[in-house]
Amino acid sequence: MRESMYSALFGAMSNEHRLDVIANNLANVSTNGYKKDSYSFQDTFQRFAHDYLVDAKPFVRDKDIWPKPYIQARVRLGGQYSDMSQGSMQVTGNPLDMALVGEGFFKVRTPKGDFLTRNGSFQLSSEGTLVTEQGYEVLGGGSAITLPRDNTIKIDSKGAITVDGNQIGTIDLVDVSDPKGVEKVGRNLYQIRKGSKATEIPPENIQVQQGYLEKSNVEIVGEMVNMMEAQRAFEINQKLMTTTDSMESLVINKVGSVG
Repeated sequence: MRESMYSALFGAMSNEHRLDVIANNLANVSTNGYKKDSYSFQDTFQRFAHDYLVDAKPFVRDKDIWPKPYIQARVRLGGQYSDMSQGSMQVTGNPLDMALVGEGFFKVRTPKGDFLTRNGSFQLSSEGTLVTEQGYEVLGGGSAITLPRDNTIKIDSKGAITVDGNQIGTIDLVDVSDPKGVEKVGRNLYQIRKGSKATEIPPENIQVQQGYLEKSNVEIVGEMVNMMEAQRAFEINQKLMTTTDSMESLVINKVGSVG
């Protein structure tokens, strides 16, 4: 099979995955605290055994034993990661809504364990516990936070909660030593990737804004441009595969008809 077929196949598969990532970003453009997914590309090389003897030895011979190295480069997606850049702020006036400014996360407890989130759209459960939209407990001091319903609630920039002038607790805020070690687990939650050396650390430059929500950092225009670019790249690679297949069929038929 011609190398053009392999190159086109790798290109088509890469752009198909790229389109999936872009579509997911656009689907979450209105999700509070959502961080868009980005991707990187890399070349993969196929080498022959003699390619590792590329340096000349003038003191042994005046010419290279092997021909110039032949290397095939096939571009593919090298990695996918979350872009943790700050999203815009939306004023809500709801005292239970909180937005984070800077690097860090809220910590929440789910039936499957503790996770991280940037979505500060909180509410009170029937028991008076501060929970997320999915009903997960928001942690403060390592445990659930219970708040009264009809009292004045104030939350300062460090996450300290005051009810009618009396401080009753502080929301748990954490950062991660290596942002690339964080992965999405669904429902706008994050966790440290298994096998990663990243660890939870106290946040340094982070502020809590009460009565605000952080919006998604997805830019619709930019994502639409990326989608059109990826779609055209996919179509070009598809056309290249079709052309290569036609050329090979023509060669096979002509060879078979000789003599």
